[in-house]
Amino acid sequence: MAKEKNKKLLSRFVAYYKPHKLTFAFDMLCSFTFAVSGLLYPMISQHILRQSIPNGLINEVLILAAILLGIYCLRAAMKYFINYYGHVMGVKIQAKMRSDLFAHLEKLPYSFYDDNETGQLMTRMTNDIFDIAELAHHGPENLFITSFITIGAFAYLCTISWKLSLIVFAFLPILFLIAFACRKSMTKAFRKSKEEIGNINATLENSIAGIRVTKAYVNADYEQERFEKNNKGYVKARSAAYKAMGTFSASMSLVTEIYNVIVLLAGALFCIYDKENFDYVDLVAFMLSINLFISPVQTLIAFFEQLQDGIAGFRRYVDIMDTPTEQESPTAHDVDRLDGDIVFENVSFGYSEQQDVLDDINLRIPSGKMYAFVGASGGGKTTLCHLIPKFYPLEKGMIYIDGEPISEISNDSLRKNVGIVQQDVFLFTGTFKENIAYGKIGANDEEIIEAAKQADIHEYISSLPDGYDTQIGERGVKLSGGQKQRLSIARVFLKNPAILILDEATSALDNTTEAIIQKALFKLCQGRTTLVVAHRLSTVRNADEIVVINGGKIVEQGSHNDLIALGETYKKLYDSQFSDAVDVENNVQIF
Repeated sequence: MAKEKNKKLLSRFVAYYKPHKLTFAFDMLCSFTFAVSGLLYPMISQHILRQSIPNGLINEVLILAAILLGIYCLRAAMKYFINYYGHVMGVKIQAKMRSDLFAHLEKLPYSFYDDNETGQLMTRMTNDIFDIAELAHHGPENLFITSFITIGAFAYLCTISWKLSLIVFAFLPILFLIAFACRKSMTKAFRKSKEEIGNINATLENSIAGIRVTKAYVNADYEQERFEKNNKGYVKARSAAYKAMGTFSASMSLVTEIYNVIVLLAGALFCIYDKENFDYVDLVAFMLSINLFISPVQTLIAFFEQLQDGIAGFRRYVDIMDTPTEQESPTAHDVDRLDGDIVFENVSFGYSEQQDVLDDINLRIPSGKMYAFVGASGGGKTTLCHLIPKFYPLEKGMIYIDGEPISEISNDSLRKNVGIVQQDVFLFTGTFKENIAYGKIGANDEEIIEAAKQADIHEYISSLPDGYDTQIGERGVKLSGGQKQRLSIARVFLKNPAILILDEATSALDNTTEAIIQKALFKLCQGRTTLVVAHRLSTVRNADEIVVINGGKIVEQGSHNDLIALGETYKKLYDSQFSDAVDVENNVQIF
Protein backbone atom coordinates (compact mmCIF):
# COMPACT_ATOMS: atom_id res chain seq x y z
CA MET A 1 0.00 0.00 0.00
CA ALA A 2 2.75 2.42 1.01
CA LYS A 3 4.78 1.41 -2.05
CA GLU A 4 1.85 2.11 -4.35
CA LYS A 5 1.24 5.45 -2.64
CA ASN A 6 4.90 6.47 -3.09
CA LYS A 7 4.74 5.41 -6.74
CA LYS A 8 1.73 7.66 -7.34
CA LEU A 9 3.45 10.50 -5.50
CA LEU A 10 6.52 10.14 -7.72
CA SER A 11 4.32 10.04 -10.82
CA ARG A 12 2.63 13.31 -9.82
CA PHE A 13 6.02 14.90 -9.20
CA VAL A 14 7.42 13.80 -12.57
CA ALA A 15 4.35 15.20 -14.35
CA TYR A 16 5.61 18.74 -13.66
CA TYR A 17 8.64 18.09 -15.88
CA LYS A 18 6.56 17.45 -19.02
CA PRO A 19 6.35 21.10 -20.23
CA HIS A 20 10.14 21.36 -19.81
CA LYS A 21 11.24 18.13 -21.47
CA LEU A 22 13.72 19.84 -23.81
CA THR A 23 15.38 21.87 -21.05
CA PHE A 24 15.44 18.81 -18.82
CA ALA A 25 17.05 16.72 -21.58
CA PHE A 26 19.78 19.33 -22.13
CA ASP A 27 20.27 19.64 -18.39
CA MET A 28 20.81 15.88 -18.13
CA LEU A 29 23.12 15.96 -21.18
CA CYS A 30 25.20 18.70 -19.58
CA SER A 31 25.24 16.76 -16.33
CA PHE A 32 26.40 13.66 -18.23
CA THR A 33 29.14 15.62 -20.01
CA PHE A 34 30.21 17.20 -16.74
CA ALA A 35 30.36 13.79 -15.08
CA VAL A 36 32.31 12.11 -17.94
CA SER A 37 34.83 14.94 -18.22
CA GLY A 38 35.55 14.68 -14.51
CA LEU A 39 36.91 11.18 -15.05
CA LEU A 40 39.46 12.30 -17.65
CA TYR A 41 41.82 14.13 -15.29
CA PRO A 42 43.13 11.06 -13.40
CA MET A 43 43.34 9.10 -16.66
CA ILE A 44 45.46 11.78 -18.35
CA SER A 45 47.49 12.26 -15.17
CA GLN A 46 48.27 8.55 -15.04
CA HIS A 47 49.37 8.59 -18.68
CA ILE A 48 51.67 11.58 -18.08
CA LEU A 49 53.18 9.95 -14.99
CA ARG A 50 53.66 6.53 -16.62
CA GLN A 51 54.51 7.42 -20.24
CA SER A 52 55.22 11.07 -20.94
CA ILE A 53 57.52 12.03 -18.04
CA PRO A 54 59.64 8.82 -17.98
CA ASN A 55 60.18 9.09 -21.77
CA GLY A 56 60.80 12.86 -21.74
CA LEU A 57 57.89 13.58 -24.11
CA ILE A 58 57.51 17.29 -23.33
CA ASN A 59 55.37 17.97 -26.43
CA GLU A 60 52.96 15.24 -25.37
CA VAL A 61 52.76 16.77 -21.88
CA LEU A 62 51.92 20.17 -23.38
CA ILE A 63 49.29 18.69 -25.69
CA LEU A 64 47.66 16.75 -22.88
CA ALA A 65 47.73 19.85 -20.65
CA ALA A 66 46.01 21.81 -23.45
CA ILE A 67 43.41 19.06 -23.75
CA LEU A 68 42.81 19.27 -20.01
CA LEU A 69 42.41 23.05 -20.30
CA GLY A 70 39.86 22.57 -23.09
CA ILE A 71 38.01 20.00 -20.96
CA TYR A 72 37.84 22.45 -18.05
CA CYS A 73 36.44 25.17 -20.34
CA LEU A 74 33.80 22.70 -21.53
CA ARG A 75 33.00 21.82 -17.92
CA ALA A 76 32.59 25.52 -17.13
CA ALA A 77 30.08 25.87 -19.99
CA MET A 78 28.20 22.80 -18.80
CA LYS A 79 28.17 24.16 -15.26
CA TYR A 80 26.76 27.48 -16.52
CA PHE A 81 23.90 25.72 -18.32
CA ILE A 82 23.11 23.55 -15.31
CA ASN A 83 23.12 26.46 -12.88
CA TYR A 84 21.25 28.91 -15.12
CA TYR A 85 18.79 26.97 -17.27
CA GLY A 86 18.40 24.24 -14.68
CA HIS A 87 17.41 26.79 -12.06
CA VAL A 88 15.07 28.55 -14.49
CA MET A 89 13.38 25.21 -15.09
CA GLY A 90 13.05 24.80 -11.32
CA VAL A 91 11.55 28.28 -11.00
CA LYS A 92 9.01 27.55 -13.75
CA ILE A 93 8.02 24.30 -12.02
CA GLN A 94 7.75 26.27 -8.80
CA ALA A 95 5.53 28.87 -10.50
CA LYS A 96 3.29 26.16 -11.96
CA MET A 97 2.88 24.46 -8.59
CA ARG A 98 2.15 27.77 -6.90
CA SER A 99 -0.40 28.61 -9.58
CA ASP A 100 -2.06 25.20 -9.25
CA LEU A 101 -2.15 25.51 -5.48
CA PHE A 102 -3.64 29.01 -5.58
CA ALA A 103 -6.29 27.92 -8.08
CA HIS A 104 -7.14 24.95 -5.86
CA LEU A 105 -7.32 27.11 -2.74
CA GLU A 106 -9.81 29.36 -4.53
CA LYS A 107 -12.09 26.37 -5.09
CA LEU A 108 -11.99 24.96 -1.57
CA PRO A 109 -15.10 25.27 0.61
CA TYR A 110 -15.58 27.65 3.54
CA SER A 111 -15.15 24.75 5.97
CA PHE A 112 -11.52 24.31 4.87
CA TYR A 113 -10.67 27.86 5.91
CA ASP A 114 -12.51 27.38 9.18
CA ASP A 115 -9.96 24.67 10.06
CA ASN A 116 -6.71 26.02 8.53
CA GLU A 117 -4.74 29.08 9.54
CA THR A 118 -3.62 31.60 6.96
CA GLY A 119 0.02 31.41 8.08
CA GLN A 120 0.12 27.64 7.56
CA LEU A 121 -1.26 28.05 4.05
CA MET A 122 1.25 30.81 3.28
CA THR A 123 4.09 28.50 4.36
CA ARG A 124 2.92 25.83 1.94
CA MET A 125 2.60 28.43 -0.81
CA THR A 126 6.13 29.82 -0.27
CA ASN A 127 8.64 27.74 1.73
CA ASP A 128 7.32 24.31 0.80
CA ILE A 129 7.08 25.00 -2.92
CA PHE A 130 10.55 26.58 -2.94
CA ASP A 131 11.96 23.38 -1.41
CA ILE A 132 10.08 21.32 -3.98
CA ALA A 133 11.47 23.43 -6.83
CA GLU A 134 15.03 23.04 -5.53
CA LEU A 135 14.51 19.29 -5.46
CA ALA A 136 12.99 19.38 -8.95
CA HIS A 137 16.11 21.08 -10.29
CA HIS A 138 18.92 19.49 -8.29
CA GLY A 139 17.38 16.09 -7.63
CA PRO A 140 17.66 14.41 -11.05
CA GLU A 141 21.02 15.92 -11.98
CA ASN A 142 22.56 15.16 -8.59
CA LEU A 143 21.32 11.59 -8.69
CA PHE A 144 22.44 11.24 -12.30
CA ILE A 145 25.90 12.70 -11.69
CA THR A 146 26.33 10.79 -8.46
CA SER A 147 25.34 7.47 -10.01
CA PHE A 148 27.40 7.86 -13.19
CA ILE A 149 30.56 9.13 -11.53
CA THR A 150 30.35 6.41 -8.89
CA ILE A 151 30.03 3.69 -11.53
CA GLY A 152 32.56 5.31 -13.88
CA ALA A 153 35.10 5.91 -11.13
CA PHE A 154 34.77 2.37 -9.86
CA ALA A 155 35.23 0.98 -13.39
CA TYR A 156 38.37 3.08 -13.85
CA LEU A 157 39.69 2.07 -10.45
CA CYS A 158 39.30 -1.56 -11.51
CA THR A 159 41.59 -0.93 -14.51
CA ILE A 160 44.27 0.21 -12.07
CA SER A 161 43.79 -2.51 -9.48
CA TRP A 162 40.71 -4.68 -9.25
CA LYS A 163 41.84 -6.05 -5.90
CA LEU A 164 42.11 -2.62 -4.31
CA SER A 165 38.81 -1.59 -5.94
CA LEU A 166 37.01 -4.56 -4.41
CA ILE A 167 38.31 -3.57 -0.97
CA VAL A 168 36.89 -0.06 -1.50
CA PHE A 169 33.61 -1.45 -2.88
CA ALA A 170 33.20 -3.68 0.17
CA PHE A 171 32.50 -0.60 2.28
CA LEU A 172 29.56 0.60 0.14
CA PRO A 173 26.93 -1.57 1.92
CA ILE A 174 27.82 0.23 5.15
CA LEU A 175 26.90 3.54 3.51
CA PHE A 176 23.56 2.17 2.33
CA LEU A 177 22.79 0.73 5.76
CA ILE A 178 23.48 4.09 7.40
CA ALA A 179 21.29 5.89 4.86
CA PHE A 180 18.41 3.45 5.35
CA ALA A 181 18.67 3.60 9.15
CA CYS A 182 18.59 7.41 9.22
CA ARG A 183 15.94 7.93 6.54
CA LYS A 184 12.82 7.40 8.64
CA SER A 185 13.90 9.60 11.53
CA MET A 186 15.02 12.34 9.13
CA THR A 187 11.73 12.30 7.21
CA LYS A 188 9.70 12.60 10.41
CA ALA A 189 11.94 15.33 11.84
CA PHE A 190 11.93 17.47 8.70
CA ARG A 191 8.16 17.17 8.37
CA LYS A 192 7.77 18.39 11.95
CA SER A 193 10.02 21.37 11.28
CA LYS A 194 7.80 22.31 8.33
CA GLU A 195 4.78 22.33 10.60
CA GLU A 196 6.55 24.56 13.10
CA ILE A 197 7.47 27.04 10.36
CA GLY A 198 3.76 27.16 9.54
CA ASN A 199 2.95 27.89 13.20
CA ILE A 200 5.45 30.76 13.22
CA ASN A 201 3.93 32.23 10.06
CA ALA A 202 0.41 31.85 11.46
CA THR A 203 1.35 33.65 14.69
CA LEU A 204 3.25 36.33 12.77
CA GLU A 205 0.38 36.96 10.35
CA ASN A 206 -2.10 37.15 13.21
CA SER A 207 0.07 39.46 15.33
CA ILE A 208 0.89 41.87 12.52
CA ALA A 209 -2.74 42.03 11.41
CA GLY A 210 -3.75 42.85 15.00
CA ILE A 211 -0.85 45.19 15.80
CA ARG A 212 -3.18 48.12 16.54
CA VAL A 213 -5.15 46.07 19.05
CA THR A 214 -1.88 44.91 20.62
CA LYS A 215 -0.71 48.49 21.05
CA ALA A 216 -4.09 49.63 22.35
CA TYR A 217 -4.05 46.97 25.07
CA VAL A 218 -0.29 47.27 25.68
CA ASN A 219 0.13 43.55 25.08
CA ALA A 220 3.43 43.57 23.17
CA ASP A 221 5.04 41.36 25.84
CA TYR A 222 2.21 38.84 25.56
CA GLU A 223 2.52 38.72 21.77
CA GLN A 224 6.29 38.35 22.10
CA GLU A 225 5.74 35.45 24.49
CA ARG A 226 3.36 33.74 22.04
CA PHE A 227 5.81 34.21 19.20
CA GLU A 228 8.75 32.94 21.25
CA LYS A 229 6.77 29.82 22.16
CA ASN A 230 6.34 28.95 18.48
CA ASN A 231 9.89 30.07 17.74
CA LYS A 232 11.23 27.69 20.39
CA GLY A 233 9.03 24.94 18.96
CA TYR A 234 10.67 25.54 15.59
CA VAL A 235 14.15 25.47 17.11
CA LYS A 236 13.33 22.21 18.87
CA ALA A 237 11.91 20.60 15.72
CA ARG A 238 14.74 21.86 13.52
CA SER A 239 17.30 20.73 16.09
CA ALA A 240 15.82 17.23 16.00
CA ALA A 241 16.01 17.32 12.20
CA TYR A 242 19.62 18.45 12.25
CA LYS A 243 20.44 15.86 14.91
CA ALA A 244 19.22 13.16 12.56
CA MET A 245 21.05 14.89 9.71
CA GLY A 246 24.22 15.22 11.80
CA THR A 247 24.16 11.54 12.75
CA PHE A 248 23.76 10.61 9.12
CA SER A 249 26.37 13.06 7.85
CA ALA A 250 28.98 12.24 10.48
CA SER A 251 28.58 8.51 9.95
CA MET A 252 28.82 8.84 6.19
CA SER A 253 31.81 11.19 6.38
CA LEU A 254 33.65 8.84 8.73
CA VAL A 255 33.19 5.92 6.37
CA THR A 256 34.18 7.87 3.26
CA GLU A 257 37.28 9.34 4.88
CA ILE A 258 38.33 5.92 6.11
CA TYR A 259 38.64 5.10 2.39
CA ASN A 260 41.77 7.28 2.20
CA VAL A 261 43.41 5.35 5.02
CA ILE A 262 42.40 2.01 3.52
CA VAL A 263 43.65 2.96 0.07
CA LEU A 264 46.97 4.25 1.47
CA LEU A 265 47.51 1.20 3.64
CA ALA A 266 46.39 -1.41 1.12
CA GLY A 267 48.17 0.39 -1.74
CA ALA A 268 51.41 0.51 0.22
CA LEU A 269 51.16 -3.23 0.85
CA PHE A 270 50.53 -3.90 -2.83
CA CYS A 271 53.53 -1.72 -3.79
CA ILE A 272 55.74 -3.71 -1.43
CA TYR A 273 54.45 -7.25 -2.01
CA ASP A 274 53.04 -7.07 -5.56
CA LYS A 275 55.53 -4.81 -7.38
CA GLU A 276 55.03 -6.52 -10.73
CA ASN A 277 51.31 -5.62 -10.90
CA PHE A 278 51.16 -2.46 -8.77
CA ASP A 279 53.68 0.39 -8.34
CA TYR A 280 53.77 3.90 -6.92
CA VAL A 281 52.34 5.41 -10.18
CA ASP A 282 49.30 3.18 -9.83
CA LEU A 283 49.01 4.20 -6.18
CA VAL A 284 49.14 7.93 -7.06
CA ALA A 285 46.59 7.45 -9.86
CA PHE A 286 44.38 5.41 -7.55
CA MET A 287 44.54 8.04 -4.80
CA LEU A 288 43.66 10.76 -7.31
CA SER A 289 40.77 8.69 -8.59
CA ILE A 290 39.44 7.67 -5.19
CA ASN A 291 38.36 11.28 -4.71
CA LEU A 292 36.13 10.85 -7.75
CA PHE A 293 34.57 7.89 -5.99
CA ILE A 294 34.21 9.72 -2.64
CA SER A 295 32.94 13.00 -4.14
CA PRO A 296 29.56 11.61 -5.26
CA VAL A 297 29.03 10.25 -1.75
CA GLN A 298 29.70 13.71 -0.32
CA THR A 299 27.28 15.15 -2.87
CA LEU A 300 24.73 12.63 -1.68
CA ILE A 301 25.29 13.76 1.92
CA ALA A 302 24.72 17.41 0.99
CA PHE A 303 21.75 16.47 -1.18
CA PHE A 304 20.02 14.31 1.40
CA GLU A 305 18.73 17.23 3.49
CA GLN A 306 17.38 18.88 0.36
CA LEU A 307 15.73 15.60 -0.60
CA GLN A 308 14.01 15.37 2.79
CA ASP A 309 12.86 19.00 2.61
CA GLY A 310 11.52 18.48 -0.89
CA ILE A 311 9.70 15.25 -0.05
CA ALA A 312 8.15 16.74 3.09
CA GLY A 313 7.13 19.87 1.16
CA PHE A 314 5.62 17.87 -1.70
CA ARG A 315 3.62 15.69 0.68
CA ARG A 316 2.19 18.81 2.34
CA TYR A 317 1.51 20.28 -1.10
CA VAL A 318 -0.31 17.11 -2.14
CA ASP A 319 -2.31 17.11 1.11
CA ILE A 320 -3.93 20.39 0.06
CA MET A 321 -4.22 19.48 -3.62
CA ASP A 322 -6.08 16.32 -2.60
CA THR A 323 -8.53 18.22 -0.40
CA PRO A 324 -11.91 17.99 -2.16
CA THR A 325 -13.09 21.20 -3.79
CA GLU A 326 -16.61 22.57 -3.53
CA GLN A 327 -18.95 20.06 -5.05
CA GLU A 328 -21.71 20.75 -7.54
CA SER A 329 -24.45 18.53 -8.86
CA PRO A 330 -23.58 17.07 -12.29
CA THR A 331 -26.84 18.60 -13.53
CA ALA A 332 -26.22 22.07 -12.03
CA HIS A 333 -26.60 24.85 -14.59
CA ASP A 334 -26.00 28.58 -14.86
CA VAL A 335 -28.77 31.09 -14.29
CA ASP A 336 -29.05 34.71 -15.28
CA ARG A 337 -30.86 37.28 -13.16
CA LEU A 338 -32.89 35.69 -10.35
CA ASP A 339 -36.11 37.16 -8.96
CA GLY A 340 -35.11 36.19 -5.43
CA ASP A 341 -38.10 34.19 -4.19
CA ILE A 342 -36.49 32.04 -1.44
CA VAL A 343 -37.97 29.00 0.28
CA PHE A 344 -36.37 27.02 3.13
CA GLU A 345 -37.85 23.53 3.36
CA ASN A 346 -36.99 21.35 6.38
CA VAL A 347 -33.44 22.76 6.48
CA SER A 348 -31.10 21.49 9.21
CA PHE A 349 -27.37 22.18 9.46
CA GLY A 350 -24.46 21.78 11.87
CA TYR A 351 -20.76 22.51 11.63
CA SER A 352 -20.11 19.21 13.40
CA GLU A 353 -22.02 15.99 13.82
CA GLN A 354 -22.51 16.59 17.53
CA GLN A 355 -24.83 19.59 17.35
CA ASP A 356 -27.13 21.22 14.81
CA VAL A 357 -26.95 25.00 14.43
CA LEU A 358 -30.21 25.05 12.46
CA ASP A 359 -33.04 22.62 13.17
CA ASP A 360 -35.85 22.01 10.68
CA ILE A 361 -36.19 25.53 9.26
CA ASN A 362 -39.25 26.16 7.09
CA LEU A 363 -39.59 29.67 5.71
CA ARG A 364 -40.54 31.56 2.58
CA ILE A 365 -39.10 34.97 1.67
CA PRO A 366 -41.04 36.46 -1.26
CA SER A 367 -39.16 38.25 -4.02
CA GLY A 368 -38.38 41.90 -3.25
CA LYS A 369 -39.28 41.65 0.45
CA MET A 370 -37.10 42.49 3.44
CA TYR A 371 -36.89 39.83 6.14
CA ALA A 372 -35.03 40.52 9.37
CA PHE A 373 -33.51 37.78 11.53
CA VAL A 374 -33.08 38.52 15.21
CA GLY A 375 -32.29 36.54 18.33
CA ALA A 376 -29.50 35.67 20.72
CA SER A 377 -25.92 35.31 19.45
CA GLY A 378 -25.13 31.83 18.19
CA GLY A 379 -28.75 31.10 17.35
CA GLY A 380 -28.02 30.40 13.67
CA LYS A 381 -28.98 33.68 11.97
CA THR A 382 -25.73 34.16 10.03
CA THR A 383 -25.47 30.45 9.28
CA LEU A 384 -28.94 30.52 7.70
CA CYS A 385 -27.85 33.36 5.41
CA HIS A 386 -24.59 31.60 4.48
CA LEU A 387 -26.52 28.58 3.23
CA ILE A 388 -28.22 30.62 0.49
CA PRO A 389 -25.03 31.19 -1.59
CA LYS A 390 -23.94 27.61 -0.77
CA PHE A 391 -21.00 28.60 1.39
CA TYR A 392 -21.71 25.38 3.28
CA PRO A 393 -23.40 22.25 1.87
CA LEU A 394 -26.89 21.45 3.06
CA GLU A 395 -27.19 18.39 5.29
CA LYS A 396 -30.95 18.03 5.43
CA GLY A 397 -33.77 19.68 3.54
CA MET A 398 -33.48 22.03 0.59
CA ILE A 399 -33.44 25.74 -0.26
CA TYR A 400 -35.33 26.81 -3.37
CA ILE A 401 -34.84 30.06 -5.27
CA ASP A 402 -37.50 30.95 -7.81
CA GLY A 403 -38.82 27.41 -7.38
CA GLU A 404 -35.51 25.73 -8.27
CA PRO A 405 -33.33 23.80 -5.78
CA ILE A 406 -30.07 25.64 -5.19
CA SER A 407 -28.28 22.30 -5.71
CA GLU A 408 -29.26 22.58 -9.38
CA ILE A 409 -27.87 26.12 -9.73
CA SER A 410 -24.15 26.47 -10.35
CA ASN A 411 -22.19 28.04 -7.50
CA ASP A 412 -20.80 30.94 -9.49
CA SER A 413 -24.04 32.01 -11.13
CA LEU A 414 -25.89 31.77 -7.80
CA ARG A 415 -23.28 33.87 -6.00
CA LYS A 416 -23.38 36.49 -8.73
CA ASN A 417 -26.98 37.03 -7.68
CA VAL A 418 -26.15 37.42 -3.99
CA GLY A 419 -24.58 40.50 -2.40
CA ILE A 420 -23.29 40.53 1.19
CA VAL A 421 -22.52 43.48 3.47
CA GLN A 422 -20.98 42.34 6.73
CA GLN A 423 -20.02 43.95 10.01
CA ASP A 424 -16.38 43.01 9.50
CA VAL A 425 -15.62 44.64 6.17
CA PHE A 426 -12.70 43.18 4.24
CA LEU A 427 -10.96 45.57 1.88
CA PHE A 428 -8.05 44.67 -0.35
CA THR A 429 -4.77 46.53 -0.39
CA GLY A 430 -5.08 48.94 -3.31
CA THR A 431 -7.08 51.98 -4.38
CA PHE A 432 -10.67 53.07 -3.91
CA LYS A 433 -11.31 52.29 -7.56
CA GLU A 434 -9.90 48.77 -7.32
CA ASN A 435 -11.93 47.94 -4.21
CA ILE A 436 -15.22 49.19 -5.65
CA ALA A 437 -14.51 47.50 -9.00
CA TYR A 438 -14.17 44.18 -7.15
CA GLY A 439 -17.97 44.06 -7.27
CA LYS A 440 -17.85 43.88 -11.06
CA ILE A 441 -14.50 43.14 -12.64
CA GLY A 442 -14.07 45.21 -15.78
CA ALA A 443 -16.49 47.98 -14.75
CA ASN A 444 -15.78 51.37 -16.33
CA ASP A 445 -15.13 54.59 -14.43
CA GLU A 446 -18.69 55.84 -14.88
CA GLU A 447 -20.13 52.70 -13.28
CA ILE A 448 -17.66 52.88 -10.39
CA ILE A 449 -18.41 56.56 -9.73
CA GLU A 450 -22.16 55.96 -9.87
CA ALA A 451 -21.83 53.12 -7.32
CA ALA A 452 -19.79 55.40 -5.04
CA LYS A 453 -22.46 58.10 -5.31
CA GLN A 454 -25.17 55.60 -4.39
CA ALA A 455 -23.12 54.64 -1.32
CA ASP A 456 -22.59 58.33 -0.34
CA ILE A 457 -18.80 58.10 -0.52
CA HIS A 458 -18.15 59.84 -3.86
CA GLU A 459 -17.71 63.30 -2.35
CA TYR A 460 -15.14 62.08 0.15
CA ILE A 461 -13.14 60.23 -2.51
CA SER A 462 -13.27 63.23 -4.86
CA SER A 463 -11.87 65.48 -2.11
CA LEU A 464 -8.65 63.45 -1.94
CA PRO A 465 -5.62 64.59 -4.03
CA ASP A 466 -5.49 61.31 -5.98
CA GLY A 467 -9.26 60.76 -5.97
CA TYR A 468 -10.26 57.21 -6.86
CA ASP A 469 -6.59 56.27 -7.30
CA THR A 470 -5.87 56.92 -3.60
CA GLN A 471 -4.33 53.98 -1.78
CA ILE A 472 -6.47 52.87 1.19
CA GLY A 473 -3.72 50.95 3.02
CA GLU A 474 -3.69 47.32 4.10
CA ARG A 475 -7.31 46.24 4.67
CA GLY A 476 -8.36 49.90 4.50
CA VAL A 477 -6.37 50.90 7.57
CA LYS A 478 -6.44 54.58 6.51
CA LEU A 479 -10.26 54.69 6.56
CA SER A 480 -12.79 55.09 9.34
CA GLY A 481 -15.33 52.37 10.09
CA GLY A 482 -18.07 54.28 8.29
CA GLN A 483 -15.90 54.86 5.22
CA LYS A 484 -15.00 51.18 5.05
CA GLN A 485 -18.65 50.24 5.27
CA ARG A 486 -19.71 52.70 2.57
CA LEU A 487 -16.92 51.39 0.34
CA SER A 488 -18.22 47.85 0.78
CA ILE A 489 -21.76 49.08 0.03
CA ALA A 490 -20.51 50.75 -3.17
CA ARG A 491 -19.02 47.40 -4.15
CA VAL A 492 -22.43 45.74 -3.77
CA PHE A 493 -24.17 48.57 -5.67
CA LEU A 494 -21.81 47.86 -8.56
CA LYS A 495 -22.51 44.13 -8.35
CA ASN A 496 -26.27 44.83 -8.41
CA PRO A 497 -27.40 41.47 -6.98
CA ALA A 498 -30.98 40.18 -6.85
CA ILE A 499 -30.55 38.98 -3.26
CA LEU A 500 -28.97 41.12 -0.55
CA ILE A 501 -27.67 39.90 2.83
CA LEU A 502 -26.94 42.51 5.49
CA ASP A 503 -25.11 40.73 8.29
CA GLU A 504 -24.79 43.11 11.25
CA ALA A 505 -23.85 45.74 8.68
CA THR A 506 -24.08 48.72 11.08
CA SER A 507 -23.63 47.18 14.52
CA ALA A 508 -20.03 48.38 14.89
CA LEU A 509 -20.83 52.02 14.01
CA ASP A 510 -21.79 54.97 16.18
CA ASN A 511 -25.35 56.31 15.97
CA THR A 512 -24.52 59.25 13.70
CA THR A 513 -22.53 57.12 11.24
CA GLU A 514 -25.17 54.40 11.41
CA ALA A 515 -27.85 56.90 10.34
CA ILE A 516 -25.76 57.87 7.29
CA ILE A 517 -25.09 54.23 6.39
CA GLN A 518 -28.76 53.35 6.83
CA LYS A 519 -29.68 55.81 4.08
CA ALA A 520 -27.25 54.09 1.70
CA LEU A 521 -28.51 50.66 2.74
CA PHE A 522 -32.13 51.73 2.23
CA LYS A 523 -31.32 52.65 -1.36
CA LEU A 524 -29.40 49.41 -1.79
CA CYS A 525 -32.38 47.33 -0.60
CA GLN A 526 -34.81 48.77 -3.13
CA GLY A 527 -36.08 46.14 -5.57
CA ARG A 528 -34.09 43.30 -3.99
CA THR A 529 -34.89 40.39 -1.73
CA THR A 530 -33.15 41.41 1.48
CA LEU A 531 -32.15 39.37 4.51
CA VAL A 532 -31.08 41.45 7.50
CA VAL A 533 -29.25 39.94 10.46
CA ALA A 534 -29.32 42.44 13.33
CA HIS A 535 -28.94 42.83 17.04
CA ARG A 536 -30.00 46.49 17.01
CA LEU A 537 -33.74 46.11 16.66
CA SER A 538 -34.11 49.77 15.69
CA THR A 539 -32.70 48.84 12.29
CA VAL A 540 -35.36 46.22 11.54
CA ARG A 541 -38.62 47.80 12.72
CA ASN A 542 -39.67 48.55 9.15
CA ALA A 543 -38.87 45.09 7.77
CA ASP A 544 -41.71 43.33 5.95
CA GLU A 545 -41.26 40.37 8.28
CA ILE A 546 -39.20 39.75 11.40
CA VAL A 547 -38.05 36.19 12.12
CA VAL A 548 -36.97 35.37 15.67
CA ILE A 549 -34.47 32.50 15.83
CA ASN A 550 -33.54 30.82 19.09
CA GLY A 551 -31.52 27.63 19.43
CA GLY A 552 -31.58 27.02 15.69
CA LYS A 553 -35.39 27.14 15.46
CA ILE A 554 -37.84 29.77 14.31
CA VAL A 555 -39.81 30.65 17.45
CA GLU A 556 -41.68 33.75 16.23
CA GLN A 557 -42.45 35.43 12.94
CA GLY A 558 -44.40 38.54 11.97
CA SER A 559 -44.25 42.32 11.65
CA HIS A 560 -42.81 44.51 14.38
CA ASN A 561 -46.25 45.49 15.66
CA ASP A 562 -47.52 41.90 15.57
CA LEU A 563 -44.56 40.62 17.57
CA ILE A 564 -44.79 43.43 20.10
CA ALA A 565 -48.47 42.62 20.54
CA LEU A 566 -47.61 38.95 20.98
CA GLY A 567 -45.53 39.90 23.99
CA GLU A 568 -43.09 36.98 23.83
CA THR A 569 -39.41 36.67 22.87
CA TYR A 570 -39.23 39.61 20.45
CA LYS A 571 -40.92 42.01 22.86
CA LYS A 572 -38.49 41.01 25.61
CA LEU A 573 -35.56 41.64 23.28
CA TYR A 574 -37.03 44.97 22.23
CA ASP A 575 -37.74 46.10 25.77
CA SER A 576 -34.26 45.12 26.93
CA GLN A 577 -32.75 47.42 24.29
CA PHE A 578 -35.06 50.42 24.58
CA SER A 579 -36.06 50.53 28.25
CA ASP A 580 -33.85 52.52 30.59
CA ALA A 581 -31.71 50.33 32.81
CA VAL A 582 -32.62 50.74 36.44
CA ASP A 583 -30.86 49.69 39.59
CA VAL A 584 -33.85 48.01 41.20
CA GLU A 585 -32.38 47.72 44.70
CA ASN A 586 -31.58 51.43 45.05
CA ASN A 587 -34.21 52.58 42.56
CA VAL A 588 -31.54 54.71 40.91
CA GLN A 589 -31.50 55.22 37.13
CA ILE A 590 -28.15 54.15 35.77
CA PHE A 591 -28.46 55.73 32.30
